[in-house]
Amino acid sequence: MAHSEEITTRHSTVEEWTRALAESVGSPGGGAGAGVMLAIAASLTSMVAGYTEADGDQQDHLQELLTRAQDLRKSALQLADDDASASRAFGAAFRLEAGSKRDAAIREASLGAARSSATLGDRAIDAIEDLRWLAENGNRALIADVVVAFGALRAAVTGARTNVSFDLATLRSAGLTLEEIREQQPALWATVERLDAGIERIDAEVAAVDHRAAPTDAL
Repeated sequence: MAHSEEITTRHSTVEEWTRALAESVGSPGGGAGAGVMLAIAASLTSMVAGYTEADGDQQDHLQELLTRAQDLRKSALQLADDDASASRAFGAAFRLEAGSKRDAAIREASLGAARSSATLGDRAIDAIEDLRWLAENGNRALIADVVVAFGALRAAVTGARTNVSFDLATLRSAGLTLEEIREQQPALWATVERLDAGIERIDAEVAAVDHRAAPTDAL
Protein backbone atom coordinates (compact mmCIF):
# COMPACT_ATOMS: atom_id res chain seq x y z
CA MET A 1 0.00 0.00 0.00
CA ALA A 2 1.12 3.54 -0.68
CA HIS A 3 2.23 5.76 2.20
CA SER A 4 -0.69 7.36 4.01
CA GLU A 5 0.17 10.82 2.64
CA GLU A 6 -0.55 9.47 -0.85
CA ILE A 7 -3.93 8.10 0.19
CA THR A 8 -6.96 10.20 -0.74
CA THR A 9 -10.66 9.58 -0.29
CA ARG A 10 -11.24 10.35 -3.97
CA HIS A 11 -8.73 7.99 -5.50
CA SER A 12 -8.07 5.20 -2.98
CA THR A 13 -10.12 2.11 -2.29
CA VAL A 14 -12.08 1.84 0.95
CA GLU A 15 -9.63 -0.82 2.11
CA GLU A 16 -6.62 1.42 1.39
CA TRP A 17 -8.15 4.48 3.00
CA THR A 18 -9.29 2.73 6.18
CA ARG A 19 -5.89 1.05 6.50
CA ALA A 20 -4.25 4.48 6.30
CA LEU A 21 -6.75 5.77 8.86
CA ALA A 22 -5.69 2.95 11.19
CA GLU A 23 -2.04 4.02 11.11
CA SER A 24 -0.57 6.10 13.93
CA VAL A 25 0.14 9.12 11.75
CA GLY A 26 -2.95 11.32 12.19
CA SER A 27 -3.48 11.96 8.49
CA PRO A 28 -6.10 10.95 7.61
CA GLY A 29 -7.66 11.32 11.04
CA GLY A 30 -10.98 12.03 12.68
CA GLY A 31 -11.68 15.13 10.64
CA ALA A 32 -11.21 13.27 7.39
CA GLY A 33 -13.43 10.55 8.83
CA ALA A 34 -16.13 13.17 9.37
CA GLY A 35 -15.82 14.07 5.69
CA VAL A 36 -16.30 10.45 4.69
CA MET A 37 -19.37 10.21 6.93
CA LEU A 38 -20.77 13.29 5.18
CA ALA A 39 -20.14 11.63 1.83
CA ILE A 40 -21.98 8.51 3.03
CA ALA A 41 -24.93 10.64 4.15
CA ALA A 42 -24.98 12.39 0.78
CA SER A 43 -24.77 9.07 -1.08
CA LEU A 44 -27.70 7.60 0.84
CA THR A 45 -29.66 10.81 0.26
CA SER A 46 -29.01 10.44 -3.45
CA MET A 47 -30.04 6.78 -3.40
CA VAL A 48 -33.33 7.41 -1.62
CA ALA A 49 -34.09 10.36 -3.89
CA GLY A 50 -33.45 8.16 -6.91
CA TYR A 51 -36.00 5.63 -5.68
CA THR A 52 -38.58 8.33 -4.94
CA GLU A 53 -41.34 9.37 -7.33
CA ALA A 54 -42.97 12.79 -7.25
CA ASP A 55 -45.36 14.87 -9.35
CA GLY A 56 -45.59 18.52 -10.34
CA ASP A 57 -43.62 20.99 -8.28
CA GLN A 58 -42.40 18.20 -6.04
CA GLN A 59 -40.70 16.57 -9.01
CA ASP A 60 -38.66 19.72 -9.60
CA HIS A 61 -37.77 19.88 -5.91
CA LEU A 62 -36.80 16.20 -5.92
CA GLN A 63 -34.51 16.68 -8.90
CA GLU A 64 -32.83 19.66 -7.26
CA LEU A 65 -32.43 17.63 -4.06
CA LEU A 66 -30.85 14.79 -6.03
CA THR A 67 -28.42 17.16 -7.72
CA ARG A 68 -27.41 18.68 -4.38
CA ALA A 69 -26.82 15.24 -2.88
CA GLN A 70 -24.67 14.15 -5.81
CA ASP A 71 -22.62 17.33 -5.63
CA LEU A 72 -22.25 17.00 -1.86
CA ARG A 73 -20.91 13.47 -2.16
CA LYS A 74 -18.04 14.74 -4.30
CA SER A 75 -17.32 17.87 -2.29
CA ALA A 76 -17.43 15.92 0.99
CA LEU A 77 -14.62 13.68 -0.24
CA GLN A 78 -12.61 16.76 -1.18
CA LEU A 79 -13.27 18.22 2.27
CA ALA A 80 -12.00 14.98 3.81
CA ASP A 81 -8.77 15.31 1.85
CA ASP A 82 -8.52 19.00 2.78
CA ASP A 83 -8.76 18.01 6.43
CA ALA A 84 -6.01 15.43 5.99
CA SER A 85 -3.77 18.18 4.60
CA ALA A 86 -4.68 20.44 7.53
CA SER A 87 -3.78 17.63 9.93
CA ARG A 88 -0.34 17.31 8.39
CA ALA A 89 0.26 21.05 8.82
CA PHE A 90 -0.98 20.79 12.40
CA GLY A 91 1.47 18.02 13.22
CA ALA A 92 4.37 19.81 11.54
CA ALA A 93 3.75 22.94 13.60
CA PHE A 94 3.98 21.08 16.89
CA ARG A 95 7.24 19.43 15.83
CA LEU A 96 9.00 22.79 15.60
CA GLU A 97 11.32 23.95 18.36
CA ALA A 98 9.75 26.11 21.04
CA GLY A 99 9.73 29.78 20.18
CA SER A 100 7.88 32.49 18.28
CA LYS A 101 8.14 30.63 14.98
CA ARG A 102 6.49 27.58 16.53
CA ASP A 103 3.77 29.70 18.15
CA ALA A 104 2.97 31.35 14.81
CA ALA A 105 2.92 28.01 13.01
CA ILE A 106 0.58 26.51 15.63
CA ARG A 107 -1.74 29.50 15.33
CA GLU A 108 -1.85 29.29 11.53
CA ALA A 109 -2.30 25.51 11.52
CA SER A 110 -4.98 25.59 14.23
CA LEU A 111 -7.00 28.23 12.42
CA GLY A 112 -6.63 26.41 9.12
CA ALA A 113 -7.83 23.16 10.67
CA ALA A 114 -10.72 24.91 12.43
CA ARG A 115 -11.85 26.59 9.21
CA SER A 116 -11.66 23.31 7.32
CA SER A 117 -13.86 21.60 9.91
CA ALA A 118 -16.25 24.56 10.02
CA THR A 119 -16.74 24.37 6.26
CA LEU A 120 -17.45 20.66 6.51
CA GLY A 121 -19.89 21.26 9.34
CA ASP A 122 -21.74 23.98 7.43
CA ARG A 123 -22.17 21.66 4.45
CA ALA A 124 -23.50 18.97 6.76
CA ILE A 125 -25.98 21.37 8.36
CA ASP A 126 -27.24 22.36 4.92
CA ALA A 127 -27.99 18.69 4.15
CA ILE A 128 -30.39 18.23 7.08
CA GLU A 129 -33.37 19.78 5.31
CA ASP A 130 -33.11 17.49 2.29
CA LEU A 131 -33.08 14.42 4.51
CA ARG A 132 -36.05 15.78 6.44
CA TRP A 133 -37.92 16.19 3.16
CA LEU A 134 -37.14 12.62 2.16
CA ALA A 135 -38.26 11.37 5.58
CA GLU A 136 -41.67 12.93 4.87
CA ASN A 137 -41.96 12.53 1.11
CA GLY A 138 -39.44 9.92 0.04
CA ASN A 139 -40.03 6.27 -0.80
CA ARG A 140 -41.49 4.92 2.44
CA ALA A 141 -39.80 1.55 1.95
CA LEU A 142 -36.44 3.28 2.39
CA ILE A 143 -37.09 5.10 5.66
CA ALA A 144 -34.43 2.96 7.36
CA ASP A 145 -31.89 4.23 4.82
CA VAL A 146 -32.94 7.80 5.62
CA VAL A 147 -32.28 7.15 9.31
CA VAL A 148 -28.88 5.61 8.52
CA ALA A 149 -28.13 8.73 6.46
CA PHE A 150 -29.12 10.87 9.43
CA GLY A 151 -26.74 8.82 11.57
CA ALA A 152 -23.87 9.42 9.18
CA LEU A 153 -24.78 13.10 8.99
CA ARG A 154 -24.82 13.34 12.79
CA ALA A 155 -21.35 11.81 12.91
CA ALA A 156 -20.13 14.39 10.40
CA VAL A 157 -21.64 17.30 12.33
CA THR A 158 -20.36 15.97 15.68
CA GLY A 159 -16.88 15.49 14.25
CA ALA A 160 -16.84 18.99 12.79
CA ARG A 161 -18.15 20.52 16.02
CA THR A 162 -15.55 18.76 18.15
CA ASN A 163 -12.66 19.54 15.82
CA VAL A 164 -13.52 23.25 15.54
CA SER A 165 -13.73 23.46 19.33
CA PHE A 166 -10.50 21.54 19.85
CA ASP A 167 -8.57 23.53 17.23
CA LEU A 168 -9.69 26.81 18.76
CA ALA A 169 -8.64 25.63 22.21
CA THR A 170 -5.26 24.63 20.80
CA LEU A 171 -4.56 28.30 20.18
CA ARG A 172 -3.83 28.44 23.91
CA SER A 173 -0.56 26.71 23.03
CA ALA A 174 0.34 29.89 21.15
CA GLY A 175 -0.19 31.98 24.29
CA LEU A 176 -3.85 33.02 23.95
CA THR A 177 -6.60 32.72 26.56
CA LEU A 178 -10.04 31.33 25.70
CA GLU A 179 -11.52 34.81 26.08
CA GLU A 180 -8.98 36.22 23.62
CA ILE A 181 -9.71 33.40 21.21
CA ARG A 182 -13.44 34.12 21.34
CA GLU A 183 -12.86 37.83 20.76
CA GLN A 184 -10.46 37.25 17.86
CA GLN A 185 -12.39 34.41 16.16
CA PRO A 186 -16.10 35.17 16.72
CA ALA A 187 -17.26 33.39 13.55
CA LEU A 188 -15.51 30.14 14.39
CA TRP A 189 -16.65 30.40 18.01
CA ALA A 190 -20.26 30.79 16.83
CA THR A 191 -19.84 27.79 14.54
CA VAL A 192 -19.59 25.49 17.56
CA GLU A 193 -23.00 26.66 18.81
CA ARG A 194 -24.51 26.33 15.33
CA LEU A 195 -23.25 22.77 15.01
CA ASP A 196 -24.58 21.91 18.49
CA ALA A 197 -27.99 23.10 17.30
CA GLY A 198 -27.61 20.97 14.17
CA ILE A 199 -27.01 17.86 16.26
CA GLU A 200 -30.15 18.57 18.28
CA ARG A 201 -32.17 19.01 15.08
CA ILE A 202 -30.92 15.72 13.64
CA ASP A 203 -31.83 13.91 16.85
CA ALA A 204 -35.32 15.41 16.72
CA GLU A 205 -35.80 14.39 13.08
CA VAL A 206 -34.73 10.82 13.79
CA ALA A 207 -36.99 10.60 16.84
CA ALA A 208 -39.92 11.76 14.71
CA VAL A 209 -39.58 8.83 12.28
CA ASP A 210 -38.17 6.13 14.54
CA HIS A 211 -41.59 4.49 14.89
CA ARG A 212 -41.54 3.91 11.13
CA ALA A 213 -37.87 2.96 10.78
CA ALA A 214 -37.64 0.62 13.78
CA PRO A 215 -41.18 -0.38 14.79
CA THR A 216 -39.98 -3.45 16.73
CA ASP A 217 -38.42 -1.15 19.33
CA ALA A 218 -41.95 -0.66 20.69
CA LEU A 219 -42.43 -4.37 21.40
